[in-house]
Amino acid sequence: MKRLRFTKMHGLGNDFMVVDAVNQPFDAENAPIRQWADRHTGVGFDQLLVVERADSEGVDFRYRIFNADGGEVEQCGNGARCFARFVSDKGLTDKREIVVETARGVIVPKLQADGRVQVDMGVPRLRPSEIPFVPSADGDEAAVSHMVAAGADGVRLSCVNMGNPHAVLLVDDTDTAPVQALGAELESHSRFPQRVNVGFMQVVDPHHIRLRVFERGVGETQACGTGACAAVVAGVRLGLLAAGGAVRVSLPGGGLSVSWQPGGSVWMTGPAETVFDGELVY
Repeated sequence: MKRLRFTKMHGLGNDFMVVDAVNQPFDAENAPIRQWADRHTGVGFDQLLVVERADSEGVDFRYRIFNADGGEVEQCGNGARCFARFVSDKGLTDKREIVVETARGVIVPKLQADGRVQVDMGVPRLRPSEIPFVPSADGDEAAVSHMVAAGADGVRLSCVNMGNPHAVLLVDDTDTAPVQALGAELESHSRFPQRVNVGFMQVVDPHHIRLRVFERGVGETQACGTGACAAVVAGVRLGLLAAGGAVRVSLPGGGLSVSWQPGGSVWMTGPAETVFDGELVY
């Protein structure tokens, strides 16, 4: 029998079970993650976040993310903010700017005076091979958007990798967008060999979008930080959003601020909240 201390956190309703694997033993590969993620019989969460010692010099921590289905993924923006708040609140670091190693590179969350967390999410990857996405035989690899056979008439989408793969679709109204049906179809579409997170974006004006995200291995979540970043990148590339300026991203769980100047990093700012501390016996 094992005991495991954990903290339940959320970023705009995108919720997490956070485990300190620095000060207690934890074998993520053999943990019953699906069971813990169940909202009726377990802790209930979208992702499990694991805090580990860094493998690289000059890095403060290693950050691992597991979806509710147990699969490990590369990046999670809302999780990155909760990660930063967790290591600060638990006394694992006294830094306000934290260098964190992920499966897809280094990110740098910064704790703000107002309690929010700003994260340098890195430079987006846009080539199909980097998503990964399989372009059509006659497709232009540099194209801003691509047609994909899905739904009744096919859909046009923009592909962005923010440490994990995203497909962003423009919709007239996020309230009526077919998030569940089309999101599930695109998540496992053959043109996305590692599956994909699907964002449904409504442009309100050049500084404001509404967004719903269907996450691979989870389903629709209340918020998705990397999805918000991907949507802003797609909107800027399509000429619909302001480059370099802050774009307000309204998600079902609340709002994020995202900015991107082409060629540079994507910056995301938002809240991170602790719900409770607990202990599991398994």
